[in-house]
Amino acid sequence: MKHFIFSIITVTFFQACKNNRPPVANPKPPNFLVLIADDLGWTDLGCQGNPYISTPNIDRIAEEGLQFENAFLTIAQCSPSRISILSGKYPHATGAEDLHVPMPDTLKIIPHYLKEKNYFSGILKKSHLGEYGEDKFNFIHEDLSEFTTFLTATGELPFFCWVGFTDPHRPYRSGIIDTPQNPDRVLVPPYLVDDDSTRIDLADYYNEIRRMDARVGEYFRILEEQNKLENTYIIFLSDNGAPFPRAKGTVHDAGIKTPLLVKGPNIPPGRKTKYLHSVIDLAPTILEMVGIEKPNQMQGESILWEIKGEPGMSRKYIFSERNWHNTDEHIRSVRSKQFKLIENNYLELPSGVASDIGGSYSWRSLLRNKKEGELTKAQSLIFQVPRPKYELYNLVDDPEEFSNLSEAIEYQAVKKELISALEKWKKETDDFPPTERRRPDNVNRETGIKFWPVKVPGFIEE
Repeated sequence: MKHFIFSIITVTFFQACKNNRPPVANPKPPNFLVLIADDLGWTDLGCQGNPYISTPNIDRIAEEGLQFENAFLTIAQCSPSRISILSGKYPHATGAEDLHVPMPDTLKIIPHYLKEKNYFSGILKKSHLGEYGEDKFNFIHEDLSEFTTFLTATGELPFFCWVGFTDPHRPYRSGIIDTPQNPDRVLVPPYLVDDDSTRIDLADYYNEIRRMDARVGEYFRILEEQNKLENTYIIFLSDNGAPFPRAKGTVHDAGIKTPLLVKGPNIPPGRKTKYLHSVIDLAPTILEMVGIEKPNQMQGESILWEIKGEPGMSRKYIFSERNWHNTDEHIRSVRSKQFKLIENNYLELPSGVASDIGGSYSWRSLLRNKKEGELTKAQSLIFQVPRPKYELYNLVDDPEEFSNLSEAIEYQAVKKELISALEKWKKETDDFPPTERRRPDNVNRETGIKFWPVKVPGFIEE
């Protein structure tokens, strides 16, 4: 069982000034509350344009702060994504790129660095970091309702609080909110079958998002009551895409694009940015906010210029990956503002599927329609075998990534450019080749059924 860990840290808030002047209070360092959803698709909030879902509290972060319209994850898998965000490193560079593998004791994460500025760090609910990662926090609790207890434990210290929601991760349960979502009022993406089963599945998913939103509202209330809201940066994002086929666990935008919202001191309300951004940049940004120079081991770059609304150098490319997650993969992608290139390396195998998706109504509807020969082109792509070595998409004309242009003559120059950028990134970040290892699956790729408990080295049970 997880437990509270308290540390007593002495800080000085006042210092004597020269020339016999009275002591003057030092500038108060900001607090950080990071809210990370579990399997939330980037479109599935009111502020992100979904007309059928009510998320007023999360929307408040966007309304009172900065909304990133093109923010991307380094991977569409839970634990490697969280470790990547906290460390500012790409998953393959952390040593914990596979699902449920704990971060190694050589890796440093945000709370480690914040200690030099006397920050009190806490983690609520989902960790997925392993024992060494959890040891970097002063306070740990599995209950989301313990935010007030955490704030009490911080005393007068500045804080960093990482809230790992388990919503809207499967399995779904009934009765979790008073007014359940109507299955008629959901958005069914074209790569899923629009039938009653899929709509019920999506409605259950919406219910968990709405429950999470209510918790965010509670945190707002607590911060306001304790007069801490104005000096707290609230950062909201997701660890990967929605838990549906062709989303979570893929490097399509449905898997790696995230709703990234930030509000806090001196951020003008209602601002939006269309620049390409990667969540690998959050760690060095937080460190710069408190006056800590970016550590050499971090691969991200601070985007404090964007937070402040100042000119800066945005990313030309976004890089993401997919490794072991119930099924083994070695997939890499590079995305510009207009194009995306995906490199598949296990071409002879069907696309890997996560075990929770394999048990879903949505997946079963796809299998049923496949058997009956009724899949559309968009719905059949997930079953394509063999897979192409490269996939190339024009995201302006084809945002859902349905039309592979990798063999089109008129796109060969774009393909060459993106392959070159991807190979350069692999070399610079010391990526491992697909031939270095193969992990055994523990989910049948064709049926989605979990068949035996294969574990990769260091695997932690859920």
